[in-house]
Amino acid sequence: MLKNVAAVLLDGVHPFELGVVCEVFGIDRSDDGLPVYDFAVVSAEGPVLSTHCGFTVSTPHGLERLEEADLIAVPAGETYTRREYPEELLAALRRAVDRGTRVLSVCSGVFVLAAAGLLDGRRCAAHWHNAEQLSRRYPRLTVEPDVLYVDEDPVITSAGTAAGIDACLHLVRKEQGPEVANKIARRMVVPPHRDGGQAQFIERPLPKAPCDTVGEVLAWMETHLDQEVTVEQLAARAHMAPRTFARRFQQETGTTPYRWILRQRVLLAQQLLEGTDETMDAIAWRTGFGTAAALRHQFVRALGTTPNAYRRAFRGPQAA
Repeated sequence: MLKNVAAVLLDGVHPFELGVVCEVFGIDRSDDGLPVYDFAVVSAEGPVLSTHCGFTVSTPHGLERLEEADLIAVPAGETYTRREYPEELLAALRRAVDRGTRVLSVCSGVFVLAAAGLLDGRRCAAHWHNAEQLSRRYPRLTVEPDVLYVDEDPVITSAGTAAGIDACLHLVRKEQGPEVANKIARRMVVPPHRDGGQAQFIERPLPKAPCDTVGEVLAWMETHLDQEVTVEQLAARAHMAPRTFARRFQQETGTTPYRWILRQRVLLAQQLLEGTDETMDAIAWRTGFGTAAALRHQFVRALGTTPNAYRRAFRGPQAA
């Protein structure tokens, strides 16, 4: 069970990433019927640590506090991508995993787990800015560059800053169910999960530049996902030749019209699976996939899991 949580810090810790862990596990929300964690902030380098924002953090807890933790979180730090780490910390992390404790990194905290050898032969997530450097420095691991987080139980790694929230809520959902995770998310005023869903794969149809010429067409496409449309039809709405429209669409969204609308359909299917009791046939029709078989095929391709499994993960076994 997830009851005892420790966040372990090194000098130069990033306050926001530390705050993510504190917000999920360090606040008493028993007034909402939520579990209360035995939470501690632990220092690996003395009782007072600097942050990269110019103030200090003090804690009475040293590395011995890690020995009783069910989860050890390693937030990011200013020099974590290039520094050496205390061998006492690395040994404590290895002992923790050996006895079944989970470890979770936020952003560049992944470098600490890699240095401890906990990611050898495992997949992991990293901020896109650090992914290549992490791969070069620790060639025995595999970086998944396009994910929010990777769960290689008992090691969980998350990408950039806010992805730490996703990883923490994922672990709460996994250990204590979707109701607890959703309530914590509501208190934090964040979504209980973001793009990528259970399988965490993300194909972001985000624009590389403002959508000056295809913005209106994108808005129309979002509200007509159940309709089959061709590039020619979309080009006509934008008052462009098809080839010009396709080129502008690629330039402004970073993807093709087909891939963009496919991703939006999968996102809508996720929302309907999580928030409604509609049948697979009904969801397939509303999302423009047509049939439950086509929905399943595209859902598995995009997220690595079936619609039924996704619904069970976010709404419990009774929703299957």
